[in-house]
Amino acid sequence: MSSAFTELCRYPIVQAPMAGGASCPGLAAAVAEAGGLGFLAAGYKSADGMRQEIAGLRDLTSRPFGVNLFLPQPGAADQAAVSVYRQQLAGESAWYETALGDPDAGRDDAYAAKLALLLDDPVPVVSFTFGCPSGDDLAALAGVGTTTVVTVTTPEEAMAAQWAGADAVCVQGVEAGGHQGTHRDDPDADGHGLGLLSLVQLVREAVDVPIVAAGGLMRGSQIAAVLAAGASAAQLGTAFLMCPESGANALHKEAMTNPLFHRTELTRAFSGRPARGLVNRFMREHGRYAPAAYPEVHHLTSPLRKAAAAAGDPQGMALWAGQGHRLARDLPAGRLVEVLAAELDAAGAALVPGGAR
Repeated sequence: MSSAFTELCRYPIVQAPMAGGASCPGLAAAVAEAGGLGFLAAGYKSADGMRQEIAGLRDLTSRPFGVNLFLPQPGAADQAAVSVYRQQLAGESAWYETALGDPDAGRDDAYAAKLALLLDDPVPVVSFTFGCPSGDDLAALAGVGTTTVVTVTTPEEAMAAQWAGADAVCVQGVEAGGHQGTHRDDPDADGHGLGLLSLVQLVREAVDVPIVAAGGLMRGSQIAAVLAAGASAAQLGTAFLMCPESGANALHKEAMTNPLFHRTELTRAFSGRPARGLVNRFMREHGRYAPAAYPEVHHLTSPLRKAAAAAGDPQGMALWAGQGHRLARDLPAGRLVEVLAAELDAAGAALVPGGAR
């Protein structure tokens, strides 16, 4: 079951695709060169922007890598609820002296154009978030030699991905930083996500495809735990945020281990979809009022988040982070992969009678 990932990288360590700038070519290349699987995040980029990042990554490494796509979002949000939230944010607009964004800026994230580009110029791995692509799309990618991975948050989503033809599933526990990759955005399910170890076990018994485990993983011993639970590889995002190669904003990196930001919560405040981040003023003041309206709320708050970053104010930024953020290490990405691999080996040896302790 793990052969697909064994062939792609030396270690069962995947760098998560973090949309918004963190997962840049430099980070993905450093991880790939060190023996992990680096990822680019195509979310919020144009198809041409994605193409340019792929070209930049290929200039830096010949190692396999992945690209993550956001699925188009079905239907339309409650416009009245979005309008009310716009009024709620009027004070933020005045404070940062910037207009709110257009909530109707688009729902499909240029999915079709990005998929067409990836079929014309294939990459080793393509993963999907916010839904399951059609069987035709997955088959088309398989036809050009691309391994496909679908992000899931329940056993039912994993079964749907396997049925559609995905090569693997990325099982995301509730501990994960950033957006929850649920296939259906159900407000009634908020706060009821499963922890990673339980979820991996449940998915392992539901599907036969390989599992990539994601959610709050920061140490090699945790990677060992999810491998023991049935995963073929572990995906880490927050662990790589502080690396010098990461494209994350410097304020975001500083907040990761700042005692002022000591906990995380799931919130809809910034995007309209549940996402885990460091609790700050914006989240506290607006989280309870944010509607289930993605990507409308994302477009609405985008100028505010950019203005807060430009003003050096982390209290108005989306500081995505997993529950283990206080364990983040300021290491070059390649060195971090090596340290994680060594910790993984040590954890495995500790489980063997007479092994290292």
